[in-house]
Amino acid sequence: MFFQQETMVYFVDREINFILMLIILSVCLYNIMNTSEKHNDRMAKLTFASVYPMYVAKVASKNRTEAELREVITWLTGFDSDKQTELINEKITFDEFFKRASLNPNVHLITGMICGYRIEEIENELTRQVRYLDKLVDELAKGRKMKKILRIP
Repeated sequence: MFFQQETMVYFVDREINFILMLIILSVCLYNIMNTSEKHNDRMAKLTFASVYPMYVAKVASKNRTEAELREVITWLTGFDSDKQTELINEKITFDEFFKRASLNPNVHLITGMICGYRIEEIENELTRQVRYLDKLVDELAKGRKMKKILRIP
Protein backbone atom coordinates (compact mmCIF):
# COMPACT_ATOMS: atom_id res chain seq x y z
CA MET A 1 0.00 0.00 0.00
CA PHE A 2 2.74 2.45 0.91
CA PHE A 3 4.57 1.75 -2.36
CA GLN A 4 1.43 2.49 -4.39
CA GLN A 5 0.87 5.79 -2.63
CA GLU A 6 4.49 6.80 -3.14
CA THR A 7 4.32 5.85 -6.82
CA MET A 8 1.07 7.75 -7.28
CA VAL A 9 2.55 10.88 -5.68
CA TYR A 10 5.55 10.55 -7.99
CA PHE A 11 3.35 10.41 -11.10
CA VAL A 12 1.18 13.29 -9.93
CA ASP A 13 4.29 15.38 -9.27
CA ARG A 14 5.62 14.56 -12.75
CA GLU A 15 2.31 15.54 -14.35
CA ILE A 16 2.17 18.80 -12.41
CA ASN A 17 5.77 19.62 -13.33
CA PHE A 18 5.05 18.87 -16.99
CA ILE A 19 1.94 21.06 -16.96
CA LEU A 20 3.86 23.88 -15.25
CA MET A 21 6.61 23.62 -17.86
CA LEU A 22 4.02 23.83 -20.65
CA ILE A 23 2.43 26.89 -19.06
CA ILE A 24 5.81 28.64 -18.66
CA LEU A 25 6.79 27.79 -22.23
CA SER A 26 3.46 29.09 -23.54
CA VAL A 27 3.85 32.36 -21.65
CA CYS A 28 7.42 32.80 -22.91
CA LEU A 29 6.45 32.12 -26.51
CA TYR A 30 3.44 34.42 -26.20
CA ASN A 31 5.64 37.22 -24.86
CA ILE A 32 8.31 36.72 -27.52
CA MET A 33 5.81 36.66 -30.35
CA ASN A 34 3.71 39.56 -29.08
CA THR A 35 6.40 41.97 -27.91
CA SER A 36 8.96 41.43 -30.64
CA GLU A 37 7.82 44.24 -32.93
CA LYS A 38 7.18 46.54 -29.97
CA HIS A 39 10.64 45.69 -28.62
CA ASN A 40 12.28 46.42 -31.98
CA ASP A 41 10.48 49.78 -32.25
CA ARG A 42 11.58 50.70 -28.73
CA MET A 43 15.19 49.85 -29.64
CA ALA A 44 15.04 52.02 -32.75
CA LYS A 45 13.76 55.04 -30.80
CA LEU A 46 16.29 54.84 -27.95
CA THR A 47 18.92 57.54 -28.21
CA PHE A 48 22.58 56.67 -28.05
CA ALA A 49 23.00 59.67 -25.69
CA SER A 50 20.54 58.17 -23.18
CA VAL A 51 22.27 54.77 -23.10
CA TYR A 52 25.91 55.89 -23.26
CA PRO A 53 26.09 57.09 -19.60
CA MET A 54 24.78 53.68 -18.52
CA TYR A 55 27.54 51.98 -20.52
CA VAL A 56 30.13 54.26 -18.88
CA ALA A 57 28.75 53.55 -15.40
CA LYS A 58 28.70 49.81 -16.06
CA VAL A 59 32.32 49.58 -17.20
CA ALA A 60 33.55 52.09 -14.60
CA SER A 61 31.99 50.04 -11.79
CA LYS A 62 34.23 47.17 -12.91
CA ASN A 63 37.40 49.31 -13.07
CA ARG A 64 37.39 49.70 -16.85
CA THR A 65 37.82 53.10 -18.49
CA GLU A 66 35.67 55.24 -20.74
CA ALA A 67 38.60 55.20 -23.19
CA GLU A 68 38.30 51.39 -23.39
CA LEU A 69 34.55 51.72 -23.93
CA ARG A 70 35.13 54.17 -26.76
CA GLU A 71 37.70 51.80 -28.29
CA VAL A 72 35.10 49.03 -28.28
CA ILE A 73 32.49 51.33 -29.88
CA THR A 74 35.05 52.40 -32.49
CA TRP A 75 35.82 48.78 -33.33
CA LEU A 76 32.12 47.98 -33.77
CA THR A 77 30.93 51.11 -35.59
CA GLY A 78 33.96 52.80 -37.10
CA PHE A 79 33.13 56.02 -35.18
CA ASP A 80 36.21 57.56 -33.58
CA SER A 81 35.98 59.21 -30.17
CA ASP A 82 35.25 62.68 -31.60
CA LYS A 83 32.47 61.32 -33.80
CA GLN A 84 30.98 59.46 -30.83
CA THR A 85 30.90 62.73 -28.86
CA GLU A 86 29.25 64.47 -31.81
CA LEU A 87 26.58 61.74 -32.06
CA ILE A 88 25.93 61.93 -28.31
CA ASN A 89 25.48 65.71 -28.54
CA GLU A 90 23.24 65.26 -31.57
CA LYS A 91 21.05 62.88 -29.52
CA ILE A 92 20.52 60.52 -32.45
CA THR A 93 18.47 57.36 -32.14
CA PHE A 94 20.01 53.91 -32.36
CA ASP A 95 18.26 53.57 -35.70
CA GLU A 96 20.18 56.54 -37.12
CA PHE A 97 23.34 55.63 -35.19
CA PHE A 98 23.61 52.23 -36.85
CA LYS A 99 22.53 53.56 -40.27
CA ARG A 100 25.58 55.84 -40.18
CA ALA A 101 27.91 53.18 -38.79
CA SER A 102 30.29 51.03 -40.80
CA LEU A 103 30.11 47.79 -38.87
CA ASN A 104 33.33 45.87 -38.39
CA PRO A 105 33.59 42.95 -40.85
CA ASN A 106 34.23 40.61 -37.90
CA VAL A 107 30.94 41.48 -36.21
CA HIS A 108 29.67 37.98 -37.03
CA LEU A 109 32.15 36.68 -34.44
CA ILE A 110 30.06 38.26 -31.66
CA THR A 111 27.89 35.39 -30.46
CA GLY A 112 26.22 34.21 -27.31
CA MET A 113 23.44 35.33 -25.01
CA ILE A 114 22.66 38.90 -24.05
CA CYS A 115 19.51 40.13 -22.30
CA GLY A 116 17.92 36.73 -22.73
CA TYR A 117 18.49 36.58 -26.48
CA ARG A 118 20.95 34.54 -28.52
CA ILE A 119 22.54 37.26 -30.67
CA GLU A 120 22.97 35.15 -33.78
CA GLU A 121 19.25 34.29 -33.76
CA ILE A 122 17.93 37.87 -33.58
CA GLU A 123 16.14 38.48 -36.87
CA ASN A 124 15.71 42.26 -36.70
CA GLU A 125 18.96 43.78 -37.96
CA LEU A 126 18.86 46.90 -35.78
CA THR A 127 18.05 44.97 -32.62
CA ARG A 128 20.91 42.57 -33.40
CA GLN A 129 23.30 45.53 -33.87
CA VAL A 130 22.25 47.08 -30.55
CA ARG A 131 22.76 43.70 -28.89
CA TYR A 132 26.23 43.46 -30.45
CA LEU A 133 27.07 46.69 -28.66
CA ASP A 134 25.48 45.46 -25.42
CA LYS A 135 27.47 42.23 -25.62
CA LEU A 136 30.78 44.05 -26.16
CA VAL A 137 30.06 46.39 -23.22
CA ASP A 138 29.18 43.35 -21.10
CA GLU A 139 32.44 41.63 -22.00
CA LEU A 140 34.39 44.79 -21.16
CA ALA A 141 32.63 45.09 -17.80
CA LYS A 142 33.31 41.43 -17.03
CA GLY A 143 37.04 42.04 -17.35
CA ARG A 144 37.59 40.22 -20.62
CA LYS A 145 40.86 41.13 -22.34
CA MET A 146 40.57 43.79 -25.03
CA LYS A 147 42.17 41.48 -27.60
CA LYS A 148 39.34 38.99 -27.11
CA ILE A 149 36.62 41.64 -27.06
CA LEU A 150 37.87 43.05 -30.36
CA ARG A 151 38.05 39.53 -31.82
CA ILE A 152 41.74 39.85 -32.66
CA PRO A 153 43.18 36.44 -33.62
